[in-house]
Amino acid sequence: MTGEGMGDRRPLASRNTRWAQMLARRMTALSVTPNRISQASMLMAALAGASFWLSGAADSLGMRVALLILATLFCQLRLLCNLLDGMVAVEGGKGEADGPFWNEFPDRIADILIFAGIGYGIAMPGLGWAAGAFAVLTAYVRELGRAAGNPSNFGGPMAKQHRMAVTTAAALLSIVEALWSGGSWVLTIALWIIAIGSAVTVWRRSRNLIRQLKAKG
Repeated sequence: MTGEGMGDRRPLASRNTRWAQMLARRMTALSVTPNRISQASMLMAALAGASFWLSGAADSLGMRVALLILATLFCQLRLLCNLLDGMVAVEGGKGEADGPFWNEFPDRIADILIFAGIGYGIAMPGLGWAAGAFAVLTAYVRELGRAAGNPSNFGGPMAKQHRMAVTTAAALLSIVEALWSGGSWVLTIALWIIAIGSAVTVWRRSRNLIRQLKAKG
């Protein structure tokens, strides 16, 4: 999880799977644009964040479990949108002039919506906003490096796919926790892991960028 992942496109093993390529071909054949897919990722993130938030105030155990299941589903749909927008744009040849904006902006909104939603759901909004802020900073440093003429650094330990993996795992484990004790320790710990891990990611990427800039000088 801590590989540097240097390059101009995020390295994803799922991009080479048969199901992803088939789905991307289907989307390319339709009138769906990569920008619309990117925009849909914000909707999925909003629904995930709302599900996490509402799960904390659910009146019944059944409703809480249902909302956590929905949160898990919407997090995965967000990732699916993130996968398909690039594949439709690059492999499908449907990239648009404003594509670079829609490739990045929705991800920053999505991170904030999901982590803030978790924070409010566990009655720790400050922690949720902190996780969202550090998540946005990881992308800021990456784009700062690219603007300075360096390859994009997708390294962790808490890059986007790692954050979503932790979030999804925590949501699933929270279902077990809800059935067992009704607590919210799993999501609380997950947010701390994401916040601290993202801060470490910002530090590592910043350190590498400074080294690269000095080497050029």
